[in-house]
Amino acid sequence: MNKIVVCITGASGSVYVKVLLDKLISLKGQYEELSIVMTENAREVWKTELDNEAYSSYGLKFYSQTDFTAPFASGSGQYNIMIIVPCSMGTLGRIAAGVSNDLITRAADVVLKERRKLICVVRDTPYNLIHIRNMETVTLAGGIICPATPSFYSKPTTIEEAAATVVDRVLDLAGLNIKTFRWGK
Repeated sequence: MNKIVVCITGASGSVYVKVLLDKLISLKGQYEELSIVMTENAREVWKTELDNEAYSSYGLKFYSQTDFTAPFASGSGQYNIMIIVPCSMGTLGRIAAGVSNDLITRAADVVLKERRKLICVVRDTPYNLIHIRNMETVTLAGGIICPATPSFYSKPTTIEEAAATVVDRVLDLAGLNIKTFRWGK
């Protein structure tokens, strides 16, 4: 059974987090644990972008960025899926450099060393060469870079539906069974 940690950094894109958490809640039979790490900047961005603090109403276990006793800070915790959404370029850079200075980067280091799934939903644009090289480094280490780039062939009509095109790709990459638009079907 899956153990999932969702890490939320301060990059713009709170709608992706909201849609992801809503979908994960609906898929609760596909995992035994769902844990959250949310930076203070991420809380501010959520409030700014979504005009609420609904992240606190999900009833999920939130961990502080400094809580190195969290179960996913060690390979023995057996968390097999880590999703960083949105993944700031600063967080990606620290992961690429092996700098484990907070719970998010420590957990990413653990997931990579254990050869488990690390999915980084990068949101910044455009990319500079440092971003591209950091994405390459994380990819070569076994991580998956999934840019927060919506698709439009499903004809989304709301921001949430557009965000869901990215979130559904993330859930597919995580190996979860979802119902979504499939090309050619």
